[in-house]
Amino acid sequence: MFSVKKIAAALGGLLLLGSANAGKLAIVIDDFGYRPQQENQVLQMPNAISVAVLPTAPHAHEMATKAHQRGHEVLIHLPMAPLSKQPLERDTLQPEMGQEEIARIIRNAVANVPYAVGMNNHMGSKMTSSLPGMLKVMQVLDHYNLYFLDSMTIGNSQATRAAAGTQVKVIKRRVFLDDNQNEAEIRKQFNRAVHLAQRNGSAIAIGHPHPTTVRVLQQMLPALPADITLVRPSQLLNEPQRDGPAAVPAQPTSPPKPHNPFRGLAVCQTPQPVPPVPATRALSVIADSVQQSALVQKIGSLF
Repeated sequence: MFSVKKIAAALGGLLLLGSANAGKLAIVIDDFGYRPQQENQVLQMPNAISVAVLPTAPHAHEMATKAHQRGHEVLIHLPMAPLSKQPLERDTLQPEMGQEEIARIIRNAVANVPYAVGMNNHMGSKMTSSLPGMLKVMQVLDHYNLYFLDSMTIGNSQATRAAAGTQVKVIKRRVFLDDNQNEAEIRKQFNRAVHLAQRNGSAIAIGHPHPTTVRVLQQMLPALPADITLVRPSQLLNEPQRDGPAAVPAQPTSPPKPHNPFRGLAVCQTPQPVPPVPATRALSVIADSVQQSALVQKIGSLF
């Protein structure tokens, strides 16, 4: 015979299970290696915040080492060619490069960014949309124990397709936090990343060590919802990679629009879905309902 206490204990177990299934949010801060003052502020944040270091930046080795010592996951932020014309980092990968040249650049990047466990692309709309180019990249990465975080600077990235047949695991960015460096817009993007993690189970957001981004993260990270867990990107390698709703097909004559990290990017306005009910809240309502039911009250009166 069950007692009310036993029923409550069982429901408590369900509540713990619900919290174990919380949405997972990974945040990566790109462009490390140039601005130690702002970057040191990022390193004061929870160590689940990860950093991506530009391998040719003047403080690359120093900041990668410091990030690792403070418990942050380190990625190589590898420069890749964009479709737009703009100043490029030294050793930016180009689709027409031979595999030996790509291997040299990646080998130097690994040496310059110690403790890296992953790699993501800096810019790269031209490079990542080239299947031949990304095949060469993935064949080189296959010799390293590195995952690839696709920054998704262009919609038709070939990174996942190119990694097929290799040991390289590919995960994808879902939200850019600070294309627009207005604090209100960064807050909006942060909340969007939280919503995607709640809805899909996980999400990856990328930002930069701008003063506004640092300020927003300092304010919003302590107030994360109870059903959100901050994780490192490597903890999402075995998570299903869910894509968002299908976009309206572009006209055949319209080339894919690349993401330019140095300019604001228009955000497509979509109808707001019904807010999801956190698992912990739903189970709490069920627990209250069960405890107040006539059957449980009847059982309780017998003891």
